[in-house]
Amino acid sequence: MVAGKGLKDGFLSDDEVRDLTKKVFGKIDLTNKKVLVIIPDHTRTAPIELFFRTMYDEIGGIVRKLDYIVALGTHRPLSEKEINSRVGILDKERKTVYSSVNFYNHKWDDPDSLRSIGTIKSDEIKEISKGLMEDEVEVKINKIIYDYDQLVVIGPVFPHEVVGFSGGNKYFFPGISGPEVTNFFHWLGALITNLKIIGRKYTPVRKVLDKAASFIDVPKLCFSLVMREKKLSGLYIGSPEESWSKAADLSSEINIVYKKRQFNRVLSMPSEMYDDLWTAAKAMYKLEPVVANGGTIVIYDPNLKEVSYTHGPLINKVGYHVRDYFLKQKDKFEWVPGTIKAHSTHVRGIGSYENGREEPRINVVLATGIPEERCKKINLGYKNPNEIDPTKWENREKEGILLVRNAGEVLYRLKQNKRS
Repeated sequence: MVAGKGLKDGFLSDDEVRDLTKKVFGKIDLTNKKVLVIIPDHTRTAPIELFFRTMYDEIGGIVRKLDYIVALGTHRPLSEKEINSRVGILDKERKTVYSSVNFYNHKWDDPDSLRSIGTIKSDEIKEISKGLMEDEVEVKINKIIYDYDQLVVIGPVFPHEVVGFSGGNKYFFPGISGPEVTNFFHWLGALITNLKIIGRKYTPVRKVLDKAASFIDVPKLCFSLVMREKKLSGLYIGSPEESWSKAADLSSEINIVYKKRQFNRVLSMPSEMYDDLWTAAKAMYKLEPVVANGGTIVIYDPNLKEVSYTHGPLINKVGYHVRDYFLKQKDKFEWVPGTIKAHSTHVRGIGSYENGREEPRINVVLATGIPEERCKKINLGYKNPNEIDPTKWENREKEGILLVRNAGEVLYRLKQNKRS
């Protein structure tokens, strides 16, 4: 059963959020229970500060423990200052009013912090992926969840390049999971391709996530958020699967922009919340469907200076390539984790690889603080950001030129492809 409210044209008030939260917790006895809340990092737009205070006010006085873990996936850890900012508290408040609350960063690469909870068998993988993969997948998750009686997920639902729509059980996998299942499903998504999976509700990757989450035997509650213009348009509270489903339906209505044509040139300006290309690359994923064959997308952010704070060395070795570059050289790239190959292909976009020649469908150019030499090394184009004036790209759609500010969360798609 899902409690919630969604508005296509309006926004929920803080009081409505509090009322819905109170209604849900009124039906769950958390007296003297230990509760772990799973939240996104700074690369997801969401009023986590509102939910932090609302939840503390509602259950902080009756539970034995109320702690938080940041669902980093493989992103870099947040500093204490960044965590405080994410939940909307001052340093002195953390040491006084909220001194009983513990905050944790997920450690995906620390084997000691993980526990194996099950295995998705190869025959099931083959069925789910429709024959694309048949590897047996071990499912590992942060073992901290077993120190608690109740898990609460809070996070937004947006169109997503790997799974279709983010949110729900994705906050467990890869949010607080081990690398095995993360590498697996990212590569599965890449095999299907961004163009075929992004903004689609039920996908093979979503089935993998839901199957992995079925191994978690700690009670789960999910607050699935839908954002528009950085404001809350929808809140659905229930199981991760049911609340996500409701949120994905609303997100498909307000987080997808339909265009009548493709564009030869696109200037995509990533949101300021992204601090490396690994996260800012969503400015490519969400625009790829509306870039014309042979067209160019320019990712413009002079302040973006790093490829990936976590995976930079690996990406330097591999570079950015189309999917078939890896598929037709399997032995050569067998050592590369699936997550890295998936990111590589998603940034480069679809294309072909025949007789040693790589032919991407579109050109991807960085106009960032990443030097030209490094761009060439990783197989991406370069343009001096000082030579770009975004205002000269405005209002030129009739010329085949598109400017998108704050790119990364809203999907752009051709109007004739509109379907659920």
